[in-house]
Amino acid sequence: MLKLNRISAEENGGVYLLSVLVIMAVVAIDQFTKNVIATTMHQGQSIPVLANVFHITYVGNPGAAFGMLAYRTQFFLVITVVVLAAFVFFYRRLGNSRVLMRLSLALIVGGSLGNFVDRLRVGYVIDFLDFQVWPVFNVADMAICIGVALLCWEILRAPAKTNNETAG
Repeated sequence: MLKLNRISAEENGGVYLLSVLVIMAVVAIDQFTKNVIATTMHQGQSIPVLANVFHITYVGNPGAAFGMLAYRTQFFLVITVVVLAAFVFFYRRLGNSRVLMRLSLALIVGGSLGNFVDRLRVGYVIDFLDFQVWPVFNVADMAICIGVALLCWEILRAPAKTNNETAG
């Protein structure tokens, strides 16, 4: 059985494959849901699922979270490439352990790629999950947030290195 914190060298290939599958699943689900919204609704349309609690609302977001830095598409495309480069850099240095950290990075990359595809394809990010008390978001945003939360969890629970460990 695969443990979520330490793995053997033989299991490393499986964790790599799992990371690739997570990235592909996040992008596929994100793009599928956005395509359904874009082809069945018009921008600004809102469909109550639970009145005053949860709506499906089609919003074209030309910025980042909360619409910050609107219409800076090239900037966000460059940032995504930097995130992908950082992913490759850090992922390769994790060795044969830290499975949860690897999966958190895969969620962040999958979400970044999902929004990257939108920016390339239509020039803005398609958001549609509307809880009425929070800005409208999408599947890619959820993957990024969950990935960041898991990454923070992994960093906080990592054992502190002693002076002997860092000196050797």
